[in-house]
Amino acid sequence: MLNAGDRAPDFSNPDADMNIVELSQFRGKTLVLYFYMRDDTPGCTTEAIEFSELEDDFTKLGASVLGVSRDDCIKHGEFRDKHGISVRLLADKEQTTCAAYGVLQDKEVDGVMRKSMTRSTFVIDKQGVIRHALYGVSSRGHAAEVLQLVALMSKGELN
Repeated sequence: MLNAGDRAPDFSNPDADMNIVELSQFRGKTLVLYFYMRDDTPGCTTEAIEFSELEDDFTKLGASVLGVSRDDCIKHGEFRDKHGISVRLLADKEQTTCAAYGVLQDKEVDGVMRKSMTRSTFVIDKQGVIRHALYGVSSRGHAAEVLQLVALMSKGELN
């Protein structure tokens, strides 16, 4: 697991339109990187819609928002279009970004150990340092909580 003060691991993942997105593209901006289980599930849909509804507020604070799951680009595109999601969704089929950010945990399902995603969010500052590492978050209301953290960071009140 990552902690505040750690350097954010680099990533390079395709978005729903198959454009490659890398951490380095966000140097000089605050980045909110949130990890979710699966497209089109109730909690993940709520979270994506709430981040999308607040996207203009994040932008005003100089922050970008990216969602990451293990779904592929096509599934992301369908999910985005079905629910009007405006934040960019990144595909991590190989789970390299999920592993780098420590959001995969072993969980027993029907007597079999499987890698399970833990809903998590990272607020990364302009220099690429993690300022907030939030593991095991709830979907409803989470985007607003993260927006408050970003707002306080932008005012220099919260590191």
